[in-house]
Amino acid sequence: MEQFKFIDLFCGIGGFHQALADLGGECVYACDIDTDCRKTYERNYGIKPDADITKVDPKDIPEHDVLCGGFPCQAFSKAGKRLGFADSTKGTLFFDIMRIAKYHNPKYMLLENVRNLASHDGGNTWRVIHESIVEVGYNVIDKPVIFSPHYIGIPQHRERVFIMCVRKDIAELPPFYFNPDRVTECSIDLILQNDDEIDDLKKYQLKPEMIEWIDNWNEFIQGIKCDKLPGFPIWADSLCAMEDNHMIREWDTLPKWQQNFIKKNSELWSQNKQFIEKWLEKAKKNPLFFGAKAKLEWQAGETKNPNLWEHIMQIRPSGLRIKPGTYFPALVAITQTSILGKRKRFLTPRECARLQSFPDTFIYDDKPAQAYKQFGNSINVGLVKLFAQYMFGDNETQNKYSYKVQFGNKYRSPSLFDKFDD
Repeated sequence: MEQFKFIDLFCGIGGFHQALADLGGECVYACDIDTDCRKTYERNYGIKPDADITKVDPKDIPEHDVLCGGFPCQAFSKAGKRLGFADSTKGTLFFDIMRIAKYHNPKYMLLENVRNLASHDGGNTWRVIHESIVEVGYNVIDKPVIFSPHYIGIPQHRERVFIMCVRKDIAELPPFYFNPDRVTECSIDLILQNDDEIDDLKKYQLKPEMIEWIDNWNEFIQGIKCDKLPGFPIWADSLCAMEDNHMIREWDTLPKWQQNFIKKNSELWSQNKQFIEKWLEKAKKNPLFFGAKAKLEWQAGETKNPNLWEHIMQIRPSGLRIKPGTYFPALVAITQTSILGKRKRFLTPRECARLQSFPDTFIYDDKPAQAYKQFGNSINVGLVKLFAQYMFGDNETQNKYSYKVQFGNKYRSPSLFDKFDD
């Protein structure tokens, strides 16, 4: 569509708005419960969003061609309690979308949620959503479409469910296919600022004690002798646990998964006891070496001559997580963000904006903590454009994600699309 009107529900800081405006759309209504997000939205787009969608009368919403929204994900997310529709505050907000859609009957709807929506409650949640959309008069693809920015070269691994809905009298919606073997190569350099472009660079650089702390873990990874780098979490406090009489007495009270990790840590200890004893003595002198920072999760695959400073790192509750230096893990709605090993600093808010495909003209929140949170909650602008074009019937986009182009004559395993693991 060359010209169209859209509404932006659960608008956040405007990921849907940015994408649909770039495609020629005019936003006629927005809403979001978060006060700070509403301020950022108005600052960038000149529209003051409403607050609570549950209190909005559909009659007060202007006519529109497209309804879009990333309805709150906490009820379905792995990070939350996964209550789904049983969540009385967030899970039921999907039905507010249906309430508005039933009244206005827009030509299109484009919705987004976390990957876990696909498998939540054994698939029952998706079935309820699918049936509800069909019931109010829309064609929608039978299976959830799961997609990530890194599939198309945007260096962020962020799998999300996209739901494209076309009113039945407008058009059919062809199946969407994607071949995992066709993932576009990513480079983090696409989104990085040069250090001399960053205002107050010291704010993002690692402090000396943090560099020393990571250096200690780097020494560990380079010094241990094993067939391959451990794929299990390394817990400094559990490396010699099996030699602790107290731990042995408490062993039967521990859950099986914890017993398993402790056993693996103990095996690593027994294979490298002399080295680890010396390393632990040094590591414990660092004031940061406690709690989660005394744990390490190596998730960078097999590599020769490993060097943490060549990778991307995150400080998680489960430990210092190491990822390959090719693309970033998903931005999350907390102030903590990824560490650029080769720059020895954290990602800046502008780099987070680029990871979500916002233009450099986008004005983010003045408070870095709020900016990180808002980008972590946002939808990726580039993916909204892709799925909007597919939904609108763009021939080039629909052809690109057809079975013939993605797979040719290759047999498609049902597991690629028909099985959704947690």
